[in-house]
Amino acid sequence: MSDRESGSSVFLSFLLGGLTGAVLALLYAPRSGRETREIIGDRIREGAEKGREYTDEALKRGRELKEQAVAKGREILEDAGDYVERQRTVLGDQKERLSAAVEAGRQAYREEKSKAKG
Repeated sequence: MSDRESGSSVFLSFLLGGLTGAVLALLYAPRSGRETREIIGDRIREGAEKGREYTDEALKRGRELKEQAVAKGREILEDAGDYVERQRTVLGDQKERLSAAVEAGRQAYREEKSKAKG
């Protein structure tokens, strides 16, 4: 179970425990059934509204985190592309120098071979 799932589970357990305690307290309070039902209904509506507020805030924060992650991913991808392009340039330069060195070596070999024949 991930930390996020564990945190959500703890929060949900805490919320349900609190609601259960509140309902039991109201049921055993010295009020009429109608008053108790009205209080329970009010508390449920308040809880539902807070739940919607928490949900909206969590969704907003989730969107913000997603946007940050996407932006960071794009930045990393762009940096990686720049790095690859720099490495291609370096490798191209090294290839040219190696080709020039090989050609110089061949030329030197041909000259030495000519001298040896002559």
